Amino acid sequence: MDVGADMQGFDLFSWYMNIPPVSRIYFTSAFLTTTCCAVEIINPYYLYYNKELIFEGQVWRLISPFLFFGLFSVDFLFNMYFLIRHCRQLEEGDFRGKPSEFVLMIFFGIGMICLLTPFLQSHNFLGSALTFMFTYVWGRRNEDVRMSMFGIITFSAPYLPWVMLAFGFLVGNAIDMSLIGIVVGHSYYFLKYVFPVVAEIRGWKRKELLVPPRVFRYICGEELEDDHVQMVAPRENEVHEHQD
Repeated sequence: MDVGADMQGFDLFSWYMNIPPVSRIYFTSAFLTTTCCAVEIINPYYLYYNKELIFEGQVWRLISPFLFFGLFSVDFLFNMYFLIRHCRQLEEGDFRGKPSEFVLMIFFGIGMICLLTPFLQSHNFLGSALTFMFTYVWGRRNEDVRMSMFGIITFSAPYLPWVMLAFGFLVGNAIDMSLIGIVVGHSYYFLKYVFPVVAEIRGWKRKELLVPPRVFRYICGEELEDDHVQMVAPRENEVHEHQD
């Protein structure tokens, strides 16, 4: 195998630009935040989650704890790999053409994790919990995918977050944030994919609970596309009426 030729054939810019937009924005924000902290442009002290400081007006702390995964290390690379892998696969799969729904999923995860974190003893950065949420939802939506760990353990995709949790426990990492991510992921999965089926069977009026607000659709360009379709459709109907 010619490793040099493989490296020359890999176009980093093309790979980066092929990442779907929402995933690319999140990945870039996390990478740049970590880089700025590594070169001491930003002090991590101003990023960590603190509900008292949030109520005092430092509202950026609702988002910044999800952008810092620690300084460059094996743990950072581990988190970045699963973040970009499952974030991307979800956006290219279930949320293809529906970026506003994917944005809603991210904000649902951020909100739920921020609500649950105060019940823990002490946790400053929350990105790993959001990564576990992505991993859990991706696994439940790809139940037939077979995976292996180190070529030894083989399992189906829904068990991936549990395997990751067990591995983290074995190497001495805290698992409470991983558990929160799994709980939040299961909550999202139920509300997004299970509740509509139950509501349809029982004839409830409200079939969906997780509907992106109009502002999300507008920011993602979906509202503009809908308006364009509505403007074009009557003209096509008028042409057919003329022809008749």
